[in-house]
Amino acid sequence: MSIHRREMLAGVGGGATIGLAGCTSSDDGDDDGPEISGETITLTTTTSTYDTGLLDELNAPFEDRYGVTVDAVSQGTGAALETGRNGDSDVVMVHARSLEDEFIEEGYGVNRRDVMFNDFVVVGTDEDPAGIGGGDDVEAAFATIAEEGATFVSRGDDSGTHAKELEIWEASGVDEFGEWYREAGQGMGEVLTQVAQTGDYALADRGTVLSMQSEIDLEIHVEGPIEGGPELLANPYGIVAVNPGVHDNVEYDLAMAYIGYLTSPEGQEIIEEYTVEDEQLFFPEAISEDPNFQQYVPEDWDPSETDD
Repeated sequence: MSIHRREMLAGVGGGATIGLAGCTSSDDGDDDGPEISGETITLTTTTSTYDTGLLDELNAPFEDRYGVTVDAVSQGTGAALETGRNGDSDVVMVHARSLEDEFIEEGYGVNRRDVMFNDFVVVGTDEDPAGIGGGDDVEAAFATIAEEGATFVSRGDDSGTHAKELEIWEASGVDEFGEWYREAGQGMGEVLTQVAQTGDYALADRGTVLSMQSEIDLEIHVEGPIEGGPELLANPYGIVAVNPGVHDNVEYDLAMAYIGYLTSPEGQEIIEEYTVEDEQLFFPEAISEDPNFQQYVPEDWDPSETDD
């Protein structure tokens, strides 16, 4: 996937209305818009979307308009998908396409959509003991960190960031880890705090790094593709409804309403305009002049292999 910023279609932010599944207008003749009262939708999502504050901006208009509550549960990608597998969430928004594809192929998820993207970066203290600062080869940077035995703090939690980190270690040829490698088993914010206090390096999503700039003293040593870095550090986010055919307790209509809202011109504009200290954290990807059909199905899906 080429992580260029896709152009939004004309009309974004022009007061567009949204048709949402499961939302019905009141019957009293007043034009007050769709109304769903006393309902809750459970969203499992990554710590990065939660920690950055983006969800608060996205969820408030949805809740106000439709009279529902969005119960956002912050988990690593693997845990968020597992919650969906168990039927304990209605919709999942994560950032590890291979894990999302497994979720769909196993029958637990339906109607996946691209939502937005940012990228991963390698961050660390200004001492930069492995001397990787300013490089544009993330595999070489990881190999050097291992060779120098510099402290690397890993999420270690089956999150999307952790999955990307393991992919980079494999690409770098590093398969032995010593005391220099620490698995935190915690979210992105906690890992960045640990690096600032007792570590040297970590892999992080740019959004969380930017949102915590005032709290931590870390530098970006290897940039991702948004700033001209390697495509390996691309970080796309997708959203998928939990399959009501597997779990009939899920709020499928609300899940599809929420997906429709996030991928509508209104939701995409909120993502586009959300900043922390004048820095844009995420880039919308649902609306494009060049739609991507593959966002709806697993990347390697072959219809000829499906059962009749």
